[in-house]
Amino acid sequence: MDKFSEWCYPVFEQATNDYHKVDDADASMQNPYIAGSILYYLYHKNWIDAVQWHLEDVIRDPDINPVDALALKRRIDKSNQERTDLVELIDDYFLDKYKDVAVLPDAAINTESPAWAIDRLSILVLKIYHIQRETERTDVPKEHIERCRRKRCVLLEQKDDLLVALDQLLEDIGAGRKLMKVYKQMKMYNDSSLNPVLYSKK
Repeated sequence: MDKFSEWCYPVFEQATNDYHKVDDADASMQNPYIAGSILYYLYHKNWIDAVQWHLEDVIRDPDINPVDALALKRRIDKSNQERTDLVELIDDYFLDKYKDVAVLPDAAINTESPAWAIDRLSILVLKIYHIQRETERTDVPKEHIERCRRKRCVLLEQKDDLLVALDQLLEDIGAGRKLMKVYKQMKMYNDSSLNPVLYSKK
């Protein structure tokens, strides 16, 4: 398969399906791919997204114990940092892959790096999975089912567009028409030297 999307998307689907076999945010990830490979990172990325999806559901429970909510919020913050770290690892893969490309003088810069587009694709896989489950419920009115079916159609169209856009971006980078340029995320609130609440405690 020549197009990145042709093996990226199935890995995300595999991770989503594997997670929902256990459906437990505390379950141990059993990544089937070689550690350090791009497939390993893709699987890991979607698994983290799946876990966080469910943590975000739990924290919105209006009856959640405030102490539990704080612990959960901190777990979500940690998960967000892990997601960002993985996105940057995926971008490192592309930086290495295209390091020898001769960039054209009029090469454009994209609004996001390949890995951030891949991040959106991973979330989209989860949206499609969960909206499909909503269409299969038997405890809701027909209107709910129909509304979710319409949303699923939109999500599937969005998926097709994003897959094409991702492949086009990578083709443009490979041909030197777009610049492979990455800015590392600088999340100041997680850095004890940059968050004033944290460094004032020292």
